[in-house]
Parts: sequence; C-alpha cells; structure tokens
Amino acid sequence: MAYYFDDYSDIFRQSQGDISHTLSVMADRYMGENPEHEYTARPFTTCGVMRNKDYRYVFDAGKVFPDAEDGSYVYLWGKIRRSGEGSLRFTLIPFGPAKIWMNGEEVFASDFVAERFADNPITIDIPVKAGWNNLILRFTKTKAGFGGEFGTWLGKLDYYFMHGRKEWEEMEGFDYTKPTFERITDFENELEKKLLPMPEWSDDEKTCGVLNRVFSDKKDSLAGKKIAARSRFVLYKTSVVTIKADFGGDGKVLFVDGKKVLDGEKISLTSGLHDILYILSAGKSAPVLDFSAKVTDERGSEISLKNPLLAEKIGSAFPWMFAGPFEKTSDDRLADFSSASRNMLVGCEGEKTWWRIDMKGGWIRLYNENALFGHWDYPLGVTLYGMIEAARFFDSSKKTNTIADYVVRHVKKSVGTLEYALFDKENFGGATAVHHLLTSIDSLDDCGSFASLMLEVAKDHANEIGDYGSIASYVGDYICTKQARLDDGCFYRKQMMHKFHNGTMWADDLYMSVPFLCRYAAFKKDPSVLDDAANQFVGFKKRLFMSDKKLMAHVYDFKRDMNTGVPWGRGNGWTIFSLTELLQVLPSSHSKRKELEDFYRVLAEGYLSVQGEDGMWRQVLNMQDSYPESSCTAMFICAFSRGIRYGWLKDDDGMYRRACCRAWEALEKTAIDSKGNLYGVCRGSEFAFNPRYYSEHLLPQLNNTHGIGIVLLAGVEMLRLNAFNS
Repeated sequence: MAYYFDDYSDIFRQSQGDISHTLSVMADRYMGENPEHEYTARPFTTCGVMRNKDYRYVFDAGKVFPDAEDGSYVYLWGKIRRSGEGSLRFTLIPFGPAKIWMNGEEVFASDFVAERFADNPITIDIPVKAGWNNLILRFTKTKAGFGGEFGTWLGKLDYYFMHGRKEWEEMEGFDYTKPTFERITDFENELEKKLLPMPEWSDDEKTCGVLNRVFSDKKDSLAGKKIAARSRFVLYKTSVVTIKADFGGDGKVLFVDGKKVLDGEKISLTSGLHDILYILSAGKSAPVLDFSAKVTDERGSEISLKNPLLAEKIGSAFPWMFAGPFEKTSDDRLADFSSASRNMLVGCEGEKTWWRIDMKGGWIRLYNENALFGHWDYPLGVTLYGMIEAARFFDSSKKTNTIADYVVRHVKKSVGTLEYALFDKENFGGATAVHHLLTSIDSLDDCGSFASLMLEVAKDHANEIGDYGSIASYVGDYICTKQARLDDGCFYRKQMMHKFHNGTMWADDLYMSVPFLCRYAAFKKDPSVLDDAANQFVGFKKRLFMSDKKLMAHVYDFKRDMNTGVPWGRGNGWTIFSLTELLQVLPSSHSKRKELEDFYRVLAEGYLSVQGEDGMWRQVLNMQDSYPESSCTAMFICAFSRGIRYGWLKDDDGMYRRACCRAWEALEKTAIDSKGNLYGVCRGSEFAFNPRYYSEHLLPQLNNTHGIGIVLLAGVEMLRLNAFNS
C-alpha cells in the first residue's frame, strides 16, 4: 500500500489510486457474480395447491375430497431445488394426522398434541441435498380435520415447490393422490401411478372455443371487446412465410414484430426470433370464440410456434398466450412487446391484466430467480447506494458508466415489475415471487432502504428507471401513514408476519426510515417529512441510548419495558450513519438541529473510545473479545468522515481522521482480498439480551450484502476525506 503524510506526522492516508482500485475491484466482483438474467416465466394454475398471504401452501383435503372416508390418506408430492447440502426450515400446521418424508426418509410425524392444537405451527429443519429434493406429505382423514398448511417458517420468505412428476417439475405446486387406504412406502416406483392428473377442461369446455374457456371468468364481458393472442417462431435463414388464423369472432388484426401485416399475406423475414400478435374482436354477440393459427414457409411446411415467455419445453406445450378483454387499449399499445415491456402488465389504465394460457385456471407467472439482481430488499439498498456513489466519485470513464449502468438496470427492473407483482398477489393467492417484500409490506425493512436508494439514483437517472415516483409515493404513504408508531410518533414493530419482532423498537429502523424520509421530503417538497425524521432520533435516543457508555442498545423490548443493553456494532452503525444522512439536509435553522448535532458528537465520542487497537470495531462494541466486524467499521468511517468534512466534529488534533485511516487500513488488510471479496460481515440479526448471541451465534460471512455497499461508501468517504483540506 502507498501512504503519504500531512501536517500530522502520525496520520497516514492511502493514495487515491489505491483506494479507487479497491473500490473498482469490489464493484467488478459483485457485478460479475450477479449478472442480470430475465425473470423466469412458468405456467401456473389457480386450480392447484397455492400459497397464501403467509407464503405457505394450503391443502384443505376435506374440501377437495368432501366424501373421503375416515382413516383414508392423501399423499402430496413436490420438489425443491437447492444449490448445496444443508437444511430447509419448514413449518407445518396440521389439520389432522400428518407425516413428512424428504428424499425417502421420514422427517416428521405428528402426534396427538400437534393434532389437538392445530393452530400451533410446528417448525422443523429438514435435511436437503444439492439438486432436486423430493418432499412427500401424507394427511390422514379424521372427523377433526384433514390436510394442512405448510411451507416457509417465515412470512415473505419466498421459497416454493415444483410439481413432483417430471413433466411438470418447472411448474409451481404439488401433485396429489385421491383418498386411499393404501400405505405407500415405495415413493420412487409407486407414488406417480397414483397421482391425479393436472386439472383438465371438461368435455363442454373443450368444445366451447379456446377463448371462451380461457376467459370463462369473463365470458359475460367479452362482447364487443378485444383479446390479444401472442406467439413466437424462429427462422434459421431469411425466408418468405405466411401467417394465417382461423377465428370465430368479428375480426382479426395481425402484427409481426410490432408491424401490422395482412393475415394470410406472404412476408419476407430475416433469420432469428419473430413475434406474432393477433388482436381478436369478439363481436357484439360474443359467439363461440375458437382460435387457431399457423405459420408456413414458402414450401407450405408448418413452422413450430412457442410461447414468447415460457421456456422451450413448456413453451411448445402452450404456444399461445392470451390477454384481455380490452376496450380502451389501442392496437399499437398491445403490439409493443419490447424487452422493456415483457414484464409489465398488458393494457391501459383501468383494464390492465396479464397473460393466460390454454389450461384450466392457467396463467403465466413470473419468478425472480436471480440470486440478487432485480431484487428489492434493504441490504441491496445499501449495496447499490455504495456502488452509485463510487460511480459518481470516479472520473467519467467506461468504468464509471459500467457501475452506474448496472445500478440503473437493477433499479429499473425493480421499479418496472411492482405493478405486475401487485396483480400477482391479488390473483394468485397472496404470495409473490417478484417483489415479495413490497407486496406484503408490514415493516420498514420492506421498503425504506431500497426506496431511499431509488430516489438517490433518480437524481441522475430519473428518465432511465421508469415510474419511480409511484413507488416513492407508495412507500412514503406506508411509512408516513401506516407504519406502527408509539404515542410520540416514533416507529416501532407491531403486527408483523415475523411475530418475534412484534412489540419492539430497533436501532436498525433509523436507517430503514430516515434516509428515505430525507429524500422523500425533497421529492414531495414537504419540510414536515424532515420534522418526522428528526423526531425519530429524539424518540429512539430516549429508549436506546446508554448515556454511561455513549452507545446505543440494539433493541427496546416493550414486553419487558427495557432495552437489551447490548451495543451491537451494526445497529450503532445504522444509527450514526443515518444521523449523518439527516444532518446533511436538515436546515441550520431547524428547531432540533443543535440537539441532533450534539447527539452526533456524543455518539462519535463513544464510538471512538471503543475502536480496537487493530483499527476495527467489534461485533459487540464494548466486548473486545468479540470478532472485528466489517460493516460497522465501514459505517463509522463514513460517519466520522462526514463529520469532519461538514464541520460537525472538531478534529484539530486529527483523532477522528486518524480513526478513519486506521479503520480503512484494517479493512484493506483483513477484510478485502485482491479479488474484491469482503470478509467479516455479520448476517442479518434477530436480537437478544445476551451479548454472546451476537458474538458467538451471528458469525461473520463472506460477501454478505449487509457489508458490500457500506464498505464501498467508506472507500468513497476516504477519497473525499483525503481530498478535504489536503
């Protein structure tokens, strides 16, 4: 490492080039390991076993099989894919006797206690292997109940199962048998023979016309409306093709690759994928609406069609997808199927909808199966904040644009799919696999951090990220009018799906709210939003600040009416970092300005006093035998640097600048390797009154997103600090 010295001979500072290189390598590693992939589109039926708003599957066998005899069994089979060996935390709420097998091994059998208290969830850790894992559930019919609710142990945790039989293993849900008295033990060879077929159209539905059955829930509103039918085909060389449809309605309009052509006309097309859209008019009388179409080449050979969203195998089984009915939406709008619009609802305001397939209860459903890209959660809000700040600080270059473009694409994807996700939640049971947090919002964790990042990105890229204002208002409405508050207006956790958190106040929530409120105040041009942000610090200080230590306790537990007394490193980092976010925008004339600056200085003094000799801060700040933790170390660098640069700290003897330099040197030496990997970051935390929970159970992880972004921000702050008064 290269260092140079200023007037304070005992203060070293890294060269700008070294820090910039570190940030560049870290950002490159993150982008390289988390590239963008399209969301996965899968067929889905509302006639199957679906997840509910608590993200668990419900199979009420008593309703599915009302004539089942006491003592009979129903077996369910689903698969889940895992990247490696481990365990799956699984919850069962049995309505009656239940057994569970994973990969042929029995892992759970209910007893009379579980059956007596059927509303009491049973949580187990089920061993899983890399690849496909086969889950079998057996429910027994009794007079008391039959079936159960099962799946994730934690609401909004979006893992899901696929059908057991191979031909449907890319479709979410479970296969199941009809009631039987047979005890099946040879699952590999016997179970599949007993499974009921997928939901099927009745004989009448098969002959009533494809559009009549697909839109059977809207059959009374089809008259005079339009329906969009879309498919796709591939050419391996430039060819002349003919596209022709048979349709029993009043008219049809054909678009190929977004351009209107005549049905049955010979057209020349280049090699590659080609999109077909038929806009079908039902007519006033809404007759039998049968529809079929085919593409032929110049020799009359038929060219196979496949679904524009579904994967090859499934896409060939369901080559057409349908949306509607429409009355106000223009043909040109329906013809748009660009990469930007493929994950968006179809239609104009008032009649927006999504794509259906010719299957009973059939739709297409989106799943975000990227590890991180396109997801919306609070650690990613911090990660991308660090990346966009790094991009801003660097000179305008290809490197800068690469980082900024990556962040913009991520935010744009998140912004562009919320409307679809809300439709998904309303129509497919309540659990979503895109935007599972915003669609089930019940906490500041779900919204504030990423929405703050979104508004930050919008400062430079508003025209590139889509309708971010709608999401900002959606989040702002939740935080300002719906989030649980105490009598003094302070946020606390109440009525969350994650019941362990109910009745508590967390230092973390200062970051989950205040940075967003700072940006939202500017977005809304409403200074009262800043008043709210300032009041949060007053109330959180009252309950969490430990004046004898000059540190913050992690959590206040209202059940016990006390705080934990444990100064968790990152919880304290969230506090002072968020305070610097507010102090940067709070007017000097604000009534709470002096109080908050004083609080900032007291906190800074407390944190300075517990910095380790190695330059790092500890997982539990006042336990030097707890491990050095990277994310809180980075947060204190940020907070001190901002304090020096903005004049909130008097640093005449250079002790805060020296603390920053020592901390960054420690991160470089012990936490960041030459490939940009980041070590020593605590995972997401619950809370405890025992500090050993934090130091011995919340062990450090590699490349955890709770730390990547804040370390990038710390590097940017070091660059700014080095340039300040240099």
